[in-house]
Amino acid sequence: MHKFDYIIVGSGLAGLYAAYKASMKGSVAVITKSFLRESNSFNAQGGIAAVTSNDDNPEIHKSDTLIAGRGLCEDASVDILVNEGPDRIEEIIADGMKFDTENGSLALGLEGGHHKRRILHAGGDATGRWITEFAISKVLERDNIKIFENTLLLDLLVKDGVCYGVRCWSENEELQAEAEGSEVMLFANHVFLTSGGASAVYARTTNPQTTIGDGVAIAYKAGCRIMDMEFIQFHPSGLYLKDSAQAFLISEAVRGEGAHLFGKNGKRFMVPIHELAELAPRDIVARSIFKQMQQDGMPYVTLSLKHLDPQMILKRFPGIYAKCKEFGYDLTQEIPVAPAAHYSVGGVMSNKDGRTDVERLYVCGEVAATGIMGANRLASNSLIECLVFANRAVEDTVKVGSVKEFPAFEKQYSRDEANAEVYQHLRQEVAEIMNTHAGIIRSEEVLTEGLQKIAALGDIIKQKQAERGGESNREYYLEASRRLLCVARLIMSPALLRKESRGGHYREDYPCADEAYALHSVQRRGEEITTAPVNSNYFNF
Repeated sequence: MHKFDYIIVGSGLAGLYAAYKASMKGSVAVITKSFLRESNSFNAQGGIAAVTSNDDNPEIHKSDTLIAGRGLCEDASVDILVNEGPDRIEEIIADGMKFDTENGSLALGLEGGHHKRRILHAGGDATGRWITEFAISKVLERDNIKIFENTLLLDLLVKDGVCYGVRCWSENEELQAEAEGSEVMLFANHVFLTSGGASAVYARTTNPQTTIGDGVAIAYKAGCRIMDMEFIQFHPSGLYLKDSAQAFLISEAVRGEGAHLFGKNGKRFMVPIHELAELAPRDIVARSIFKQMQQDGMPYVTLSLKHLDPQMILKRFPGIYAKCKEFGYDLTQEIPVAPAAHYSVGGVMSNKDGRTDVERLYVCGEVAATGIMGANRLASNSLIECLVFANRAVEDTVKVGSVKEFPAFEKQYSRDEANAEVYQHLRQEVAEIMNTHAGIIRSEEVLTEGLQKIAALGDIIKQKQAERGGESNREYYLEASRRLLCVARLIMSPALLRKESRGGHYREDYPCADEAYALHSVQRRGEEITTAPVNSNYFNF
């Protein structure tokens, strides 16, 4: 029996920081579906938002977060973020994290929706890589942390509403040796789901292809409530590549340093739309770019930096400059950009300490829905959320204590390579459906059609499962297909019911916000979609 005090699922910043903190309290296993350095956190460019200067304060940071969140932020969660964030920054700096400095002080950037320079960055435009490498270094220092790469979460081991561990499929030599062609079970006193978001269910995305929301689907199956999944944040500026659906991220910090957006007519279109122009909240900028593209009949708009100091650009954005050059573009001049799916605002519903509806199961990072982000994430709040809430969750486990006795679980999964092609084909179909039917601009007609297409794909998978003898004989690729379809439904179903436009959810048939819908959407397996009031005791669990 593989038993640990903590199992951490995922190797982004939330998972790594949770693992490091948890290792001070017991033994830890980190499982990640690919490699330790494959995560949204690792790829993050812009920075991490926290109050560190004398001309800023947590209340201003809170106000910016609430404005971006469009009326769906939970005050208590935002208070925790903005007030504990500086402490976590101070802590990691003391532990050796190096942020960029200027004249002996922390260099602070400006991004969309922020009214103060409060974005710490490292390596110019490589903040995610630097802070993740820092967290990895801390994890590797600890002898009581075991890392299992190429280990995919299949299910949670849940009995009577309590989580006792995980089922996984592993290419790790140590685990594979005992698997005998089936799943491996790992047990723990506490399980942390830090598996990231779901934006890679879209064809055009800035995310790694591993970020497909399987953690959300697995938590949903286990009995957790899922909140606000209709809110998908599309990053305004993904580099447009003619022959690829993938989008290399052009950090918002580029616009923070003064880059302008131009339409086909050579005019800045953001100036009359919002007082912050190119630095308006992401949902506004992304939607404005999309509409400008439609108006121009073009698949992109132009991001121009040619009026800025080229040396400043090279110093501040060395990684983005090099990547653009690789694709044949000069960042110091003009580049084509278009929106791309970037961040899942909703996720597994949790309280201020990361607890979920399933006892001993915690969620942190993008997979979690704490109410911080509301209907639209404020730029660079995600990395600080990882630090703040991973720390709180680990501290909360002390109150919960250890499992007295672990129940027995039977193995359920095998793998049939004949179904690999089925899964790959389905994944492509789902990605195109999501792009077309649940994108930046939605409507009842396109959402309904999208859900019908997802249902039809679900019928195919059900039939294939039936051919295997039913639910008692689960198959790796078929289950992955079901999870993918589940995520698509979790996004589109509340989007269809939300007959308004708010944050990352825009309905062309209901283009205005409606206060009757200033509520969280809540989904639970086997139940109708419900709603929850903002700033209520709904989160006290």
